[in-house]
Amino acid sequence: MKLDLLYLDNHLLVANKSPGLLAQGDETGDADLLSLARDFLKKKFSKPGNVYLGLVHRLDRPVSGIMVLARTSKAAARLSTQFRINTVHKKYIALVEGTCQGHGLCADHILKENRIVRIVGQSHPKALCAEMSWKSVAQKNNVSLLDVTLKTGRPHQIRIQLAHMGFPVLGDLRYGAKEQFDGKNIALHCYCLGLEHPVKKEPMNWLVKPPPAWNGIFEKETSRLIR
Repeated sequence: MKLDLLYLDNHLLVANKSPGLLAQGDETGDADLLSLARDFLKKKFSKPGNVYLGLVHRLDRPVSGIMVLARTSKAAARLSTQFRINTVHKKYIALVEGTCQGHGLCADHILKENRIVRIVGQSHPKALCAEMSWKSVAQKNNVSLLDVTLKTGRPHQIRIQLAHMGFPVLGDLRYGAKEQFDGKNIALHCYCLGLEHPVKKEPMNWLVKPPPAWNGIFEKETSRLIR
């Protein structure tokens, strides 16, 4: 796999993660974005030793879209703070099963156990608050295109909250989808990410179109969102 680079400076590396690519290496030994980015930097700058890159947020393996990596420990700490206090602007598009219309706000409490996330009551001692807003953009043939804005960043948050609404993400068999989308991948893509540069303190914003598996599916509506 090649690194799909969106932005690079002395403090940040921003890339478009392909669906199916791990954010960070695990026991499978499969390709991961962090290793690809390190290899890219080693070759580009002829670095002989280890290359520092800080992972400050994640995207699930079957999800595609924008990820920001920190090139210094100072940048990593400042970016991690932005993600923790939810000042990073994160927008996703999702293809979901069913005819979903209108718009709304999801405010739930979720719990992750054994790689599965479920919605629980607010009184659960390990519950985490999960909030997002959504807007239906188009519907056709029992599939809907949703524009989602994350207010928090919990594991599998969009996936479980949309499934709880009755509209699972296409291909997300783990959370109730009936059909596959692109092999083991799902129709969820982080198309917009905005944050404050950790050193320059300037607003930064990136947009990226969804991967080829989306071609021909609400293409005009998606293009209007991502421009």
